[in-house]
Amino acid sequence: MWQGFIAGAVGAIVMTASEKLEQRLTGRPDSYVPADTMRRLMRGDKRREAANWAMHLGQGILLGPVRGVMANVGLRGPWSSAMFTVLRLTNDQILENATGIGAPPQTWPRPELVLDLVHKAVYGFTTGVVADSLAARHGPGAGQKHARMRPSRRANVGPPRRRLLVGGCGRAS
Repeated sequence: MWQGFIAGAVGAIVMTASEKLEQRLTGRPDSYVPADTMRRLMRGDKRREAANWAMHLGQGILLGPVRGVMANVGLRGPWSSAMFTVLRLTNDQILENATGIGAPPQTWPRPELVLDLVHKAVYGFTTGVVADSLAARHGPGAGQKHARMRPSRRANVGPPRRRLLVGGCGRAS
């Protein structure tokens, strides 16, 4: 779990840095949608700037453990980071639309949508690299061991025996 929190924090920090760099280059102002969403969820009058940072970084940190679990069970690499990026986008949209602060992405101006997708991809892939690196220290996950047993997908291949996943090298004996 701690690996995911670390990965999520690093991902959120790198995403924030990429947003700040993009804003300097494009002149785009800060978005306060995260702050307004948090204020609506918490029913409070927190300072807008502080709420913006808390929501922005908090979501990244709290979603990180999902990517950590993915990495530890063997869902690693760019494909898994892409799946996780979709989760991050979905999380934003659920919160923003449920509170009435946001609007469905298909209604956004295209340049704004592209920027959001790019920044969330920076988060998803950065979080993935960190989570994968931390998980790799413990060897392959169960899914990777199973994949090594059957290098190509085949129909009617059941799950590997438990002992192969837990302690074995992942090769059928």
